Amino acid sequence: MGLLVCVQCCLLLQVAAQKKTVQQDTSALFDTYVKKAIKEWEVPGLAIVVVKNNQVVFKKAYGTRELGTTQWVDNQTLFVCASTTKAMTATCMGMLVDEGKLKWDDPVTKYLPALQLYDPYVTRELRVRDLFLHNSGVGNTDYLWADNTLSSDEILDHLKLVTPSYSFRAGFIYQNIFYLIAGKVIEKISGKPWSIFIRERIFQPLGMNRTVSQFAQIKDDNFSKPHYRIDSTITVISHDRETDTIGPAGSVLSCIDDISLWLKCMLDSSKYPGGRLVKPETWKELLKPQTLVTEQEFYPTQKITKPNFTTYAMGWFQQDYKGRKLNFHTGSLSGAVAIHAQMPEEKTGVYIFGNLDHAELRHALMFRALDQFALGGDRDWSAEFLKLYAQIKNESLKNTKESEAKRVLNTHPSLPLEEYIGKYQHPLFGTIEIIMVNGKLTSITNHITTGTIDHWNYDTFRLVYDQKWKGKEYLNFHLNTEGKVSEISMNGVVLEKINNK
Repeated sequence: MGLLVCVQCCLLLQVAAQKKTVQQDTSALFDTYVKKAIKEWEVPGLAIVVVKNNQVVFKKAYGTRELGTTQWVDNQTLFVCASTTKAMTATCMGMLVDEGKLKWDDPVTKYLPALQLYDPYVTRELRVRDLFLHNSGVGNTDYLWADNTLSSDEILDHLKLVTPSYSFRAGFIYQNIFYLIAGKVIEKISGKPWSIFIRERIFQPLGMNRTVSQFAQIKDDNFSKPHYRIDSTITVISHDRETDTIGPAGSVLSCIDDISLWLKCMLDSSKYPGGRLVKPETWKELLKPQTLVTEQEFYPTQKITKPNFTTYAMGWFQQDYKGRKLNFHTGSLSGAVAIHAQMPEEKTGVYIFGNLDHAELRHALMFRALDQFALGGDRDWSAEFLKLYAQIKNESLKNTKESEAKRVLNTHPSLPLEEYIGKYQHPLFGTIEIIMVNGKLTSITNHITTGTIDHWNYDTFRLVYDQKWKGKEYLNFHLNTEGKVSEISMNGVVLEKINNK
């Protein structure tokens, strides 16, 4: 009997050793692939973790926090989670549902009676569930927080002025502000601001000790700088700290050590050592497909992955991949990216941080990790996505050149440049103040963003932002019956001149 037990033990040890060797080989192959892909995409710094069967099977940091320095990324380096924060906020709401303090289908106005949308019907019928599904009929409203000085309460007050882009629950347009509303509901019910609630109910129980919910909470210099490709050169830019205003939509910052704990927890139906965040049925509800995502609103990667379905759950995009349901979400702020993916059927999850604007290497490494650690396959996603996004960029450049070719040369503005000086205002978009600096027109948008304005043709001018990563805009000046400038139109938005010079 003793001999038999001994043999069995030896066999188990042999199997365990073989599994360890296979895992080491897979990790080494993946590490080689990641290093090569980082060079191809020219990403300054990156961190990645892969979890399988509730174990971290790969975790590594690469490159620098800031290009041109030796400030290396390590496992404690903070990166922006950006919109991968949304799944955390949805989980916070799920906790309150579990406690019986609200229901997913409660009217939002039950908790925020002052909330008003443009359509009274939608205001009345909007449910807590809808806050997470991008189906309200309200289009993109990032102008209310990006390059703006509105407080979170002022942002919500402005929603009543936003005209719908489609019928209620009849479409999908990605929306950040409704997650802010969700954060306000959490605060109303719990009596604690979202930033404190998420720290006490997610970060602390999971042991995410370096993770913070706002830029203002960063306490040391070990955080990654954002980078942007400007005129073909990768350049360090400034962080979008305005995200603190809409925190529940995307202001969390974390490191790869901490985020691996969140990744394991959500992959394992929200369980962690010592408990679970939400009940099993609530976890399933969070990940249940609830909104159809149109082709126009999904990721360009679909051109290659060719999913049979694309849906949205509460804080998660979804598609099929190799016969499995893939839950994932990207995070994007100027100069920084993240992606969180989980495939519960394979008990495999991936999280990636990067510090280059819209570096879609994140998608390539996500699919490659799923292939190597779960599904099998050695497809070179990096090469294919590089080609795909190069085509998209070239098409954009082509369209820009074609548009600029329509410029009418040798024209002049109707009035002397001084007549265009003034303050222009829109109830939603804020103010653009135009002043004269060294004989050139200069703009100041909402007291934040600045730029130089040059004549284009007739009464159309081109605004080039000093913050180069924000690009360019065309300003069309309109004259009233007295021949004076009365308003500006920009991207279809009309701003009225509120003073005259």
